[in-house]
Amino acid sequence: MARRLLLGLACVLLLAAPAAAGDIHREKREIDDRLSSLHSKIANAKTQEGVLTQQITVVDAKITSLQDDVARAQNRLNTLEGQLATSQRRLDRMTAVFAQQTRKLVQLRRDYGVALARLERRVIDAYETPSVNVLDVVLAATSMSTMLSDIEYVHQIGQQDKQISDQLRTAKKEMHAARERTRVLKRRVAEETAAIRARTEEQQSVTQQLVSTQQQLETAVDSKRETLSSIKVNEKSFVEEANALQAVSAALAAKIQAAARSAPATSSGSGTPSASGFIWPVNGPITSPFGSRCLGNGDCSFHPVIDIAVPAGTAIKAAAGGTVIYAGWLGGYGNLTVIDHGNGLATAYGHQSSIGVANGASVAQGQVIGYVGCTGYCFGAHLHFEVRVNGEPVNPLNYL
Repeated sequence: MARRLLLGLACVLLLAAPAAAGDIHREKREIDDRLSSLHSKIANAKTQEGVLTQQITVVDAKITSLQDDVARAQNRLNTLEGQLATSQRRLDRMTAVFAQQTRKLVQLRRDYGVALARLERRVIDAYETPSVNVLDVVLAATSMSTMLSDIEYVHQIGQQDKQISDQLRTAKKEMHAARERTRVLKRRVAEETAAIRARTEEQQSVTQQLVSTQQQLETAVDSKRETLSSIKVNEKSFVEEANALQAVSAALAAKIQAAARSAPATSSGSGTPSASGFIWPVNGPITSPFGSRCLGNGDCSFHPVIDIAVPAGTAIKAAAGGTVIYAGWLGGYGNLTVIDHGNGLATAYGHQSSIGVANGASVAQGQVIGYVGCTGYCFGAHLHFEVRVNGEPVNPLNYL
C-alpha cells in the first residue's frame, strides 16, 4: 500500500512540476528499467507458479496412491495381528495343559511309588511271617461262614495290591504319552506363533514406513502450497506496482514529447528519417542485442538498446541530424548525449569517455558528438545506442 501511494505521489509530482530534458530522460529511463524488472519478476513468478502447481499435483497423486497402499498395509497388519492373537491364545492354552499334565504325572509317579512300597512291604511280611495257607484258615475258622470270609479276604488283599499297582503304572504311562503329545503340539504352536509374530513385525515396519513417507509428502506439499501462496501474493504486488509505474512512464513520455516539440528546429531538414535513414554511430560488432536477456539464475530483464563493441576513444557520430536535448552525466548511462530528430524520434549515446557537444546544440548527420568509453554502469569500452519513438525504446536495427 505504501509503495502504491508513493508511486501515485510521483505521478502527481511529475505531471505537476516542470523538468529539464535531461531529468525527464533520466526519470523515464529509471522507470522503464523498473518496469522491465517488474515484468521479468511477474513472468518468473508465473513460471514458478506453474512449476509449483505441477509439483503439487504430482505430490497429491503420490499421497493418494500412498493412502491406498497404507490402507492395504494396515488391513494386512490387522489380519496378521488377529492371527497372532489367536495363535498366542492357543499357545497359552497348550502351555496351561502341559503344566497341568506335568503336575498330574508327578502325582501319579508319587502314588505309584507309594503303591510299590506298600506291595514290597507285604511281600517282605509274607516272607518273614509263617505261611498261612487255606488249611490253616479252615482249621482256625469257628464256622463255615467265617472260614469262607477269611479265605476271600486273604485272596482279595493280594489281588487289590496288584491291581492298584497295575492301574498306577498304566495311568503313569498314559499320562507320560499325553504329556509328550502336548509337548510336541506346544512346540509346533510356538513355532507357528513365532512365524506369525515375525511377519507381523515386518508388516508393522512396512506400514510405519508408508505412513512416514505419506507424512513427509504431506509436509512437502504443505510447504509448496505456502510457497505458491507467497508467490501469488508477490506476483499481485508486482502487477500492482507495474500498473502504477506504467502510469508514471506514460506521464514521462508525454513530457518527453513536449520537450521534443519545444526543441529548436534542426538545420538538417524537416521530417522523420526513414527506417534506412540512420547511419551507424560507430563500426563494430553488437555484443548485446535489443530485447530480453536472462542470467543463469533465471533472472531476466529487458535490454532496450544495442551495445556496440569498439575501442575506447573511438569517435561517435550522430546517426541523423537533430537537436541535442541532453548532454551530461546520467546515472548508469555515464556520459550521455540525447538527440531529438523531430516527430517524436530520438537517439541516445551512453557510456562516453567524453562528450563533444553541448545541450541545445544542432548537429548534422555524421557529426562527431563524443567518444567511446566505459563510464557509468558498464563492463569494458562500448557504445550504448538507443532509439526512442515518442519516448518509448524501439529496436535500433530497424533504423540503421
